[in-house]
Amino acid sequence: MSDLSVQPVSDAPALSQMERVTDVFVAPSKTFTDIKNGHTSWWMPFVIMAVIGYIFFAAVYTKVGMQQVVDNQIRLGSQAQQERMANMSPEQKAMSNKISLYITEGAFAAGPVFTILTGLLISVVLWGTINMGFGGRAKFGSVLSMWMYAYLPMMVKVLLGVAVIHAGSTPESFNIRNFSPTNAGAFLDPASTNKALYALASSIDIVSIWSMILLGMGLAIVAGVKRSSGYIAVFAWWTLIVIAGAGWAAVMG
Repeated sequence: MSDLSVQPVSDAPALSQMERVTDVFVAPSKTFTDIKNGHTSWWMPFVIMAVIGYIFFAAVYTKVGMQQVVDNQIRLGSQAQQERMANMSPEQKAMSNKISLYITEGAFAAGPVFTILTGLLISVVLWGTINMGFGGRAKFGSVLSMWMYAYLPMMVKVLLGVAVIHAGSTPESFNIRNFSPTNAGAFLDPASTNKALYALASSIDIVSIWSMILLGMGLAIVAGVKRSSGYIAVFAWWTLIVIAGAGWAAVMG
C-alpha cells in the first residue's frame, strides 16, 4: 500500500475551527485534510495560544516576579555573560537590569505578535522545503494554517508550566527557558550541568516531538507528498536547530 498523502478535494462540508482544534489531538489527519481542501482559517488556534500565553504570563508575574526571572537568567547564563556583568560598574548593572526587565516584560506582553512572526518564518521555510525539495504542491496559506494547528500541543507544555508554578515551586528555581517537566533537561541543574549537554537534554522534549510529528504529517498532507517526506523535511530542520543550539551553548560556556 502506498503511503502517499495525496488527498482529493472533498465535497464534504468544512469542519468548524473547534472541530479542527479537537481533531488535531484525536484525529489529526482530518484537520490537515480539511486545510488541504481549502479551509485555511486559523484564528481559533491563534486565540487559544494567546489566551494560554497570557495565563502563563499572569502566573509568572504573580508567583515568580519579573525581577526574579531576570535574576535567574543572569545566574543561569553563560560564563561570558556572568563575566561581563561582573566587570560592570554599579550604574551599568542597574541600567542593564532595567533594560533586561523591560525586554522580559515586553516579550511576554507581545507574545501573540511573536506567535504570528514565528509561524510566518517557520511556514516560509517548510513551504519552500516541501515544494522545492520534495516536489510538493502546498500553498503558503495552507502551510501557515497547518502550523497553527500542529503547534497547539505546545500549549499542553505551557499549561504544565502554569501548574508547576502554582504547585509551589520556589521562584529562585524558575527557568523561563525550561519551565515544564517534559524533557530531561528539566531534571538537571542548569547551573552545574555542561551547557551543551543541558541544551541537548532540554531539546529532547516529549511535547515538542509530538508537535514535530504533527507538523510532518500535516506538511505531507497539504503538499500532497509521501508522509515520510513531510517527516524528513520537519525533523531535518529540527535536528539542525538542536545541533546548532548545543554548539552555541558549548561555545558560550
